[in-house]
Amino acid sequence: MADINALKKLALLGAIKGPIQLSSSSFAKHISSSTQTASRRLQALEREGLISRSILPAGGQHITITKSGKDALRNECYEYQKIFEPIKNEVMLRGEVITGLGEGQYYMSLEGYRTQFKDKLGFIPYPGTLNLILDDKSTVLRKKLDEDEGIPIHGFSSQQRTFGGGKCFRAAIEGIEGAAILPDRSHYPNNVLEVIAPKNLRKMLRLKDGGEISVRVVL
Repeated sequence: MADINALKKLALLGAIKGPIQLSSSSFAKHISSSTQTASRRLQALEREGLISRSILPAGGQHITITKSGKDALRNECYEYQKIFEPIKNEVMLRGEVITGLGEGQYYMSLEGYRTQFKDKLGFIPYPGTLNLILDDKSTVLRKKLDEDEGIPIHGFSSQQRTFGGGKCFRAAIEGIEGAAILPDRSHYPNNVLEVIAPKNLRKMLRLKDGGEISVRVVL
């Protein structure tokens, strides 16, 4: 089981941004333990893949929190948000525009999906998705979408193959009507959000890769 408290202390010391130089004895002071206990905690975090370490010839070590470690901290942050923050029926997400894998145009052109979006959202989506890589705060908030039922999009079969389902949420992208979609099977990591709309969002909002936009998602 992950030692979240030790991982949080490393993050506060700067290991979430890049490698920090730290000895077991100095880390022991930060977590109010013995040097032996501090060393065991660092070893356990490394075994669980939450940190990476490299021992320095002159003593001490370089420590960096890994992607898995960051995800564990985001999960912890989200749990605290559920405890202390009031439940809202919408969430504001922010991220940078990125070029996707090019699959959105194909999937949004399939009648099995287009019909469902028309019936459930009231519009036929432009053939393509706008992909955003979310900032750290929005990546945490996105978990609300994972836990909400959303609007179901059912899978279907054609003569050639089977297409998976997922769910979607009504959304406003810089004030433009649209939706956030969460496929059951996605090739993207959990900090990427796919957005659809009746119009070409890149063209309407004059977006280029790296541009930042906000998406208000209704739960």
